[in-house]
Amino acid sequence: MVVHNRERFLDQLAERLNRPRRTQVDAPVYSVQPQDRVFHGATQDELVHILEEQCKVIHTDVIKTTSGELADSIRQVMDTYKVNRLVSAGGPRFDSSGLIDSYDDMRRDGYLVHVWEEEKGQENVTFAEKAGAGIVFSDITLAESGTVTLFNDRFNGRSISLLPETFIAIIPKSTLVPRMTQAARLIHEQEQKGVPVSSCVSFISGPSNSADIEMNLIVGVHGPVKAAYIVVDDL
Repeated sequence: MVVHNRERFLDQLAERLNRPRRTQVDAPVYSVQPQDRVFHGATQDELVHILEEQCKVIHTDVIKTTSGELADSIRQVMDTYKVNRLVSAGGPRFDSSGLIDSYDDMRRDGYLVHVWEEEKGQENVTFAEKAGAGIVFSDITLAESGTVTLFNDRFNGRSISLLPETFIAIIPKSTLVPRMTQAARLIHEQEQKGVPVSSCVSFISGPSNSADIEMNLIVGVHGPVKAAYIVVDDL
């Protein structure tokens, strides 16, 4: 993307503010850095436990499974929530998850399953609007807050996690980090290496909710009403 007249605009802005034009900002150095100490040294198993405890607070179910039992776990969640219409993220992670054949089995058993594909365009969104559940793969998972990080791209449209009533996140155990500090650092490191990072990164903590009015928590205000995390030990 070409940005026109950027330098002139910034020069005029600095002049109006009556201060020298800055070309870089140095990060502050803090004498105390608790953000790096919280859960420092925690193992992946300990992070799974922290995630489970937080999910009790954010009204999110947690199912622990293996890659070989992932398909059965998905069916378990869908049957629990009485859902038979599913939209799922696609792409390389989906291809390597072993779910392609499992989804075919589900279709034969009467489930309606749609895998997000870029070339299908608006058809993806139309299906997501009517889907009972949306499945995504977590790119980074924050144990402290029970947050799933999604790099939305052509294989993983935002509609998957926003439009269906039930949100299902497949969480490879290897994606777990203590908190936002480590997630932001990982994203920054990818940028520094020149690895493309999605222009839209979503941080989702369980079902949608709000306590803006008189501090009364209402779940399902502007998105999924229910949420489940499927933690896969070996994916």
